[in-house]
Amino acid sequence: MTAVLPARPETPTRGRARRVRPPVSPSVAVLSTALGLVALLLLAFVAEVAVVGAVRHARAQTLGFATLRSELAEGITPIGQTDSDGNVVASGHPIALLEIPELGVREVVRQGSTSSVLAAGPGHRRDTPYPGQAGGSLILGRQAGYGGPFAHLDDLSRGDTIVVTTGQGVQTFTVTGLRHAGDPAFALAAGESRLTLISATGPHFLPSGTVRVDAELTSTPVAAPPFVFGASALAPAEQAMAGDRSSALALYLWAQLLLLAGVALVWMRSVWGRWQTWVVAVPVLALAGLQVAHQFAMFLPNLL
Repeated sequence: MTAVLPARPETPTRGRARRVRPPVSPSVAVLSTALGLVALLLLAFVAEVAVVGAVRHARAQTLGFATLRSELAEGITPIGQTDSDGNVVASGHPIALLEIPELGVREVVRQGSTSSVLAAGPGHRRDTPYPGQAGGSLILGRQAGYGGPFAHLDDLSRGDTIVVTTGQGVQTFTVTGLRHAGDPAFALAAGESRLTLISATGPHFLPSGTVRVDAELTSTPVAAPPFVFGASALAPAEQAMAGDRSSALALYLWAQLLLLAGVALVWMRSVWGRWQTWVVAVPVLALAGLQVAHQFAMFLPNLL
């Protein structure tokens, strides 16, 4: 007979006791969520001015260049305060292409100089003539935030070249000097054309003043259409180093959404589970936080 070995007795396994988390009290949940939202806002603001703002600027430049190229081809690019239909050119509309070879700058210039406009690129102050027309044209740009197109403006020196393409052709300027606060501006003779680029100076995001780069047109000025409004018609937000308070409503609405998302987060975590809640809540909180940071950044000086 064949011997049959007895089956090996199974060793009872010891199950590890699962530690049950005690329920979180509503007050602790609210406090932790509030602190988390504050930390999220601080992180979102740093991300907005350092990374996301540059992405917004790059996208706006791509779209602006497409619009400008199309309008130049059709011959309908604005060359004054009003368009071909007699309507005032909308704030933020692309009007020119600015190139500074010495700095590697190639930026679409938009009409207007508020903080919101300058987040998309350099802006033309609306009460001044267009580059190449008789008189003094002003273009403002950011030093550090949203791509910082004028970050190295004070590196320009006498004799450097600035090229601006408008609806009236290509205008070439030669830099004549730099000015800071308190420096006098040289008088402009009748019929001459000057371009002045303006930005902040000093440490990035902690400016100590403004810098102005003056450049003279090297060719004959082009004709300018009549003005329909002057400097008195400009809003305070269009001046150098001014913030844009028109974004207050958008800031309020996005802050409301962020607050509602925080309340929903507390409720969902108590009835659904922690990890499931965060998977759903993180995209919403990130979107609302970045939008709050963006609208708040519009309150800051437009040349930052």
